[in-house]
Amino acid sequence: MSHNPDAPQGLTFPLSGNRWLAALILLAAGALQTLTFSPFEYWWLGPFSAFLILLVTIPAAPEKLFQAGWLTGLGLFGSGASWVYISISEYGNTNVPVAVLLTAIFVAGLALFHGLAFWFWGKLARENRVRRLILFPAIWLLGDWLRGWLLTGFPWLYLGTAHTDGPLGGWAPLVGVHGITLWITATGAAIYGACWLARYRNWGATTATLALALIPWLAGPQLKQVEWTRLSDEPTSFAAMQGNIPQQIKWDPDFLRDQIVTYLGMTDGQWNTDLILWPETAIPIPHDQAGQIIDHISDRLGDSSTLITGIPWYGFSERLEDFTFHNSIMAIGEGEGIYHKQKLVPFGEYVPLEGLLRGLIGFFDLPMSSFSRGPEYQSPLQAGGAKIMPFICYEVAYPDFVAFNSRQSGLLLTISNDGWFGASIGPLQHLQIARMRALETGRYMLRGTNNGVTAIINHKGDITESTPQFERVTLRGEVYSAEGMTPFMQTGSWPALTIALILVVFVRERIIPPVSASGS
Repeated sequence: MSHNPDAPQGLTFPLSGNRWLAALILLAAGALQTLTFSPFEYWWLGPFSAFLILLVTIPAAPEKLFQAGWLTGLGLFGSGASWVYISISEYGNTNVPVAVLLTAIFVAGLALFHGLAFWFWGKLARENRVRRLILFPAIWLLGDWLRGWLLTGFPWLYLGTAHTDGPLGGWAPLVGVHGITLWITATGAAIYGACWLARYRNWGATTATLALALIPWLAGPQLKQVEWTRLSDEPTSFAAMQGNIPQQIKWDPDFLRDQIVTYLGMTDGQWNTDLILWPETAIPIPHDQAGQIIDHISDRLGDSSTLITGIPWYGFSERLEDFTFHNSIMAIGEGEGIYHKQKLVPFGEYVPLEGLLRGLIGFFDLPMSSFSRGPEYQSPLQAGGAKIMPFICYEVAYPDFVAFNSRQSGLLLTISNDGWFGASIGPLQHLQIARMRALETGRYMLRGTNNGVTAIINHKGDITESTPQFERVTLRGEVYSAEGMTPFMQTGSWPALTIALILVVFVRERIIPPVSASGS
């Protein structure tokens, strides 16, 4: 860390020259962000985490910022995404040392996105403290966006997701999760700036900085009362079956019949419900081999009932010019349509560098890990008079993908098998992500899972009905279709990204005079 003995003391002096303390603070600041999400939901730790990061990085030399960003990411993903160890170790037929190694590589690799973002931050802002403060929210947001896009993306643990129940949640239908993240980090920068100004007893500027930072936090709860979409007057009856099938037998041929019998039995008494939902791959055989099962379901359904289920699809793809598997959703009965998953999970649904990795360890040979990506611009499913846009598992984590594909639908639906992650915090984070998508689009989100949490999420992102985890249970309730679009559905994340890019382009040395990062 650089240190100017003539610099004002206070904010940065206790950390100057103590790289181990600085490293621990960065790791802790990243880990604190995990506590903002479910199941902890201490959303107020978001700005505090940003403040701690700035406390360490503002006085740092530009060439040290890559390391600072990587340590921050290590704290975040090491605490918030290490649940991947469970799928590698317990269900990937991988011994503990190798599972630990793969998890460490996964976490360290994700942390590189923060490292690269902070490196870019140092290149842009150099030693200028003011530029660093102004650019920090923009750099954080652009790093998040890159992480959600590159190599299919990992759009998880965005700070804004924590505000499904937080005061900034009301902004979601306008600016989306990235816009909320931008203001959380801007608030952290404002707190740092206000403390800095207070050291000079510039009370007017200190007050103005804090007041401006607080405005969106005060406006958010009021915005959440605004109705951005119109709900139907008549409800649709809904039932979802949570089969709680053990992951160890999910693809075992000896247990395929038992799984189908389980879901058929759970659906008894619900066949006349308007909309029935089975989770991801509830029918664990390809659709071309499941004709008798599909016909049996059609015969049992009421005249105005639709059953939507996850099912693998196998057939010839004109787009791929080959026979292939898709991870799919099918509507049966009064409804119609099939949807093929577009956002595939690396190693879980396809294996990158398959020719090299297949057979090395059990994790690279998971069942049904040879799916192909579905085509873009797929139509919603039809269920009676309702148009339903489905998303499978991981897809619901992509904010712009969900917003764009939901424009022609009145209901959203997501199915998942979070059994891969056991009793970790991963499935609860996944539920919160689905809630944010409902809030951004002003639509009900129907969530069907194998082992929880199955839920009905209303257009405000609130859970109206839910099931406990790890139980075989049927959820029942009513849902409402929506008309109209929220501003976020129309613009996506482009307004927030544009603000970030404007800051990057215009906050330059010739506009803001040089101010040393270690002093004034």
